[in-house]
Amino acid sequence: MATAAPRPVPLPPSLGRAPRVRTAGSGDAAALAELSRPFARSGALRERPDSLYASRAAEFVVAVGSDGRIEGCAGLRVYEGEGSHAGVLYNFCVAGHRQGRGVGGALLRTALALGRTQALGALFTATTGDGRLFRRYGFAPAAARRAPRDWVESLDPRRNALILSRAL
Repeated sequence: MATAAPRPVPLPPSLGRAPRVRTAGSGDAAALAELSRPFARSGALRERPDSLYASRAAEFVVAVGSDGRIEGCAGLRVYEGEGSHAGVLYNFCVAGHRQGRGVGGALLRTALALGRTQALGALFTATTGDGRLFRRYGFAPAAARRAPRDWVESLDPRRNALILSRAL
């Protein structure tokens, strides 16, 4: 009776090498704006001026591909006041060709770790989608009154976004 020798099984692209995630710098502002533009056009993200990406680049984490291009990003803004110290994830997006390949998860894990190092009590986000990725990482629907007031007041009610939160 002959037995077959084991052969290595190729990993699917989603299980390949994890993307490199780093903090954005001011030199990344144009790439952040370019990555975000199609999502704003589709209504998935709010339209933001290019100048915002330059002035808030330090709030972003970015996933960088092997070619050095930014493939995903997420902003993490800290809100203090009213007895709370919370963060808000915003402008979370992943290039279409990299969706479903672990980029969003890598960005989210990094944002959660940053939130913990900053001793944030909770992270909030708003999405016009189903929030599936966020829910996989422990986010759940939240009442607007629990979120930072300034952020909630900045949300466009016409977008009918779902507010999600996760305790840290």
